Amino acid sequence: MEPFLLVERDGPVVIATFNRPDDRNTITRAEQAEEIVAFSHAMTRDRTVRAIVLTGAGKAFCAGGNVKDMQERGGMFAGSPYQIRNSYRTSFQMVGPALTELEVPIIAAINGPAIGLGLDIACMADIRLMADTAVVAESYVKLGIIPGGGGAWLLPRLIGPQRAALMTLTGDAIDAAKALEYGLVAEVVPAAGLRARAVEVARRIAANPGHATRLAKRLMREGADVKLETLQQMAAAFQALSHHTADHHEAIDAFLNKRPGNFTGE
Repeated sequence: MEPFLLVERDGPVVIATFNRPDDRNTITRAEQAEEIVAFSHAMTRDRTVRAIVLTGAGKAFCAGGNVKDMQERGGMFAGSPYQIRNSYRTSFQMVGPALTELEVPIIAAINGPAIGLGLDIACMADIRLMADTAVVAESYVKLGIIPGGGGAWLLPRLIGPQRAALMTLTGDAIDAAKALEYGLVAEVVPAAGLRARAVEVARRIAANPGHATRLAKRLMREGADVKLETLQQMAAAFQALSHHTADHHEAIDAFLNKRPGNFTGE
């Protein structure tokens, strides 16, 4: 069977695509979650990667869990309550920490429906671009279940508790215009140009020294949960490290000489 995550390389930019278009890129099997976790770890280790685009093949970004498997109590939804709990904790719920700890900046190109877990995964990205034809939904309650992939933590932080409650408790989908109004996405792009725009943004990020964008991302992530004083202490340490990198000195020389930088990850 082909990998669930199709990974392509374009210089310092990696494009990762959920690759089950016939199933609307649903995630139901433990192996699928394990692929995402392994990918996240590999990207963090590879210092030559400076930006990632995450998108879906076909008409959907990711339609969440496979409802047919839920009906048949198959895949991740098989077994006793204890077994299902353990399945969540050792598969779906490993994806959130892995993507959150991935220090390379991630752009989610939401090409089609991002539903349930699919929306939760999109929320783990640093920047979200959305096709004008796409919809998103935190729709767990419509299936009689609760947000199991991190959405109850992520969504209120991104769009505020009132709007997060409205989306989570109704389970209703919102279109691209509403997602932009909510601040859930950075841009709405014509569907035909979404991938190109996401790659363009990724290249602009990748034009900077990788250590700087990775550490800046880490600071923003930590800043959501720590005091300013704590963040400043972390920033001082990160800054000291940055000043001693070869890419920092290359960036200064490139700036003063008005030329593009040639960054090596050192």
